[in-house]
Amino acid sequence: MSSLLQINRILPITSDAESLLNQEWLVTNGLGGYASGTISGAVTRRYHGFLTASLPAPLGRIVMLNHLSEQVIRPDGVRVDLTAEELSGRRLQLPGSQSLKAFRLEMGLPVWRYEIDGMVLEKRVMMPYGQNTTHICYELLEGDVLQLELRPSIHFRPQEATVEREFVKNYTLMVNDDQFEIHADSDYPPLRLCLCGEHAIFVMDRRKRSDIHFRVEEARGYPHTGHHWSPGAFALTLLREQPATLIASTESWEVIRSKPPREACALEMSRRQALIQAAAPALQSGLGAELVLAADQFIITPAGRPDEAVNAKAGGSEARTIIAGYHWFTDWGRDTMISLEGLTLVTGRQQEAGYILRTFANHVKEGLIPNMFPEHDKTGVYHTADASLWFFHALHRYLQATHDRETLRVVLPKLIEIVEHHVRGTLFNIGVDPADGLLRQGAEGYQLTWMDAKVNGWVVTPRRGKAVELNALWYNALRLLAGWVAQEDGEYAMPWLHELAEQAYHSFNARFWYAEGGYLYDVVDGETGDDNACRPNQLFAIALDHEVLQKRHWPAVFATIRQELLTPVGLRTLSKRHPDYKLAYVGDLMARDAAYHQGTVWAWLMGLYIDAWLKIHPEANAEARAWLIHFDQHLNQAGVGTISEVFDAETPYTPGGCIAQAWSVGEVLRCLAKTAPTNVTVQ
Repeated sequence: MSSLLQINRILPITSDAESLLNQEWLVTNGLGGYASGTISGAVTRRYHGFLTASLPAPLGRIVMLNHLSEQVIRPDGVRVDLTAEELSGRRLQLPGSQSLKAFRLEMGLPVWRYEIDGMVLEKRVMMPYGQNTTHICYELLEGDVLQLELRPSIHFRPQEATVEREFVKNYTLMVNDDQFEIHADSDYPPLRLCLCGEHAIFVMDRRKRSDIHFRVEEARGYPHTGHHWSPGAFALTLLREQPATLIASTESWEVIRSKPPREACALEMSRRQALIQAAAPALQSGLGAELVLAADQFIITPAGRPDEAVNAKAGGSEARTIIAGYHWFTDWGRDTMISLEGLTLVTGRQQEAGYILRTFANHVKEGLIPNMFPEHDKTGVYHTADASLWFFHALHRYLQATHDRETLRVVLPKLIEIVEHHVRGTLFNIGVDPADGLLRQGAEGYQLTWMDAKVNGWVVTPRRGKAVELNALWYNALRLLAGWVAQEDGEYAMPWLHELAEQAYHSFNARFWYAEGGYLYDVVDGETGDDNACRPNQLFAIALDHEVLQKRHWPAVFATIRQELLTPVGLRTLSKRHPDYKLAYVGDLMARDAAYHQGTVWAWLMGLYIDAWLKIHPEANAEARAWLIHFDQHLNQAGVGTISEVFDAETPYTPGGCIAQAWSVGEVLRCLAKTAPTNVTVQ
């Protein structure tokens, strides 16, 4: 493959303000930190800013540089504003849209192109990998000289904090030559700023605004009027093809100055090219290549838990994990295990996959892996019934790809421990019913399956009892573990594993088949009996490597799913025929959580659907691949170049939730590789 590989996504620019406000860009740093905003430049979410730094607990991710006002000064002294902002009273100002002529992702990184009186100016945003640093680069491509003024605005706060709260009473600006530091009267690190360019000066001009309107926060039912403070503005002269870069960072000055901006950008571009070259051949161009770059955003070293890195290194490994989604998710056990194959194995990042598996194995507690790690804590929380079972699935796919028996030997005792705890019974009433060998779960006030919406103490879909996908995963885990134990120690083959699996298999087929509907119950032995809600969870009984459902039922189950739940961007979580069905994922937290798994479409479930389809029609790759085409168009919609968490249940399938979701990207990537024509070659 050529070393000049370029993967670009060019978005059409229109005068439609809504489009400029709804399309968002995201740049990440491999630590969980990020820069993100709208194409227009207006902040619409609490999470928008040019630098959200990922810091050790208890700090977590902190928004450090929130906004940047950009103005061009023409030779006649007239100012051309490239900025966008919305003020309270919904006073929307988008003067920059008049000059913005193009926006593109270049190797996954955002580039804006402005045309002003015959001059062409490009802006780029990049984060050096492994640093809490952002580079905002400006280059004059046409025209001889241009005056530019940049005003940074800040509101230091935890990224998830609502925008009206002030965590800092006073900011202090400290200057040493061309190095600027903004300190807070708190435990936050200073924000360090420097401008690398010709004839740059800084003008002290302190300003504070308390009327910044965040329209997405308002739509989601949160406080939506916030603050920005600015110490002044940088002014510089841009000469043609002599870029200038504003650097914002929480790193030391030694780290910030370690590479000139141009060299730092070249290194990052080379790293991104290497990512694509390492991926499966079918993923080295087009949609696949774009998603390989999107996948990179989720694979991180957990900066919030530095002790984890120390422990991993002591064991000859590295700490790695997967951020479940941007902007607000941390690393979740379930999401990590589901997305691991697509994010790491088909992209050629097998070593990091092994690191991730070992990292989570180190956190097994009473037979469970963590459900998630809170933003400001080093300790995981364990209220999940399925994440530990997904661990078996992820490990199996990893071993298929790598044949890494050493990792298997390291984690095998943990796997045995997980099964033994499930047999005895563990936290949250998770345990095997000895009467039928099926796995049950349920504790008042907890949401333990992947359908885990909870708001104000209300568990929307508790699904307490014996859930269909949990038992499909349980059977799959038993079969996998029995095989691994036999391979590693034939004399200690643990025949009781086979006995448990056989019991679960026969009980599953006797209990879950809903003959009247021609599909599977979602939960049996639930709080109100057996639940015949038609949901996608039943597909796990077909799609997993060890299928628990008898083959004679596969066509009927699949036909029902196709008729009731299939959309172009994933599967609905509930049939339209059910009285609890919700067609849109909108409104405040209560309204959204009420719809989260009651019809709302999840993109990651398309992978489940394709797996089941290919089990039934193993030669029908072309049709399976066709179901992925709609995601190419979606890459222009919400988070540009990536895939959203959820979509409304009906046309036009408006995206919602996180703008970038790990298992959405991972499952589409995995299926693109799985359904690729066998004659794919790299150009």
